[in-house]
Amino acid sequence: MIYFMEKLPKQADNRVTDIHIYIPTQAYFLSGIRDFVLNLTKNMTGFSQQWAYRFQAVVDELCNNAIEHGSQVGQKIKVTLISTPDKSLEVIVEDTGTGKDKMTPEQMTTLFKERKHMVGEKYLGFRGRGLPKIVGEWTDEINFGISELGGLKVHIKKYLRKEEDKVSSVTSKDPTHLILK
Repeated sequence: MIYFMEKLPKQADNRVTDIHIYIPTQAYFLSGIRDFVLNLTKNMTGFSQQWAYRFQAVVDELCNNAIEHGSQVGQKIKVTLISTPDKSLEVIVEDTGTGKDKMTPEQMTTLFKERKHMVGEKYLGFRGRGLPKIVGEWTDEINFGISELGGLKVHIKKYLRKEEDKVSSVTSKDPTHLILK
């Protein structure tokens, strides 16, 4: 079941907000999660309206990938949103691993790295830009893991910081974990 509100309540005591949502593997239900993410980001996190719209696109891309590639029709994907006031917003999207394009975390990390460095004409007529170009460029951390649902888990994190902070790519020692600073 999906719930979304026009205006989400603010946490009075700076506690972490942890929300788990299960969505059927049908694109129809994505509009509800998009609205929810937009309102959550605008009203509870301290991120700007511009970043709220970016998170909406990030979650949309992650959910579309989980539905299209990671889960069969009739399954559910899990979306977890974790808001730490004045610090960060995390999104975890998990699929069931029953889709036509099941991949391991290591395979996804390799694919992500390969596509992150593609530019210009290499992208003409090529699908698969969303993860590296939308998710990768608008988050600070991306981690691919194994979901408790049996498939892939993508965990992204964005830190609340000043816009003038520079962004450069740093890879951690874990091959399934990228950190963007």
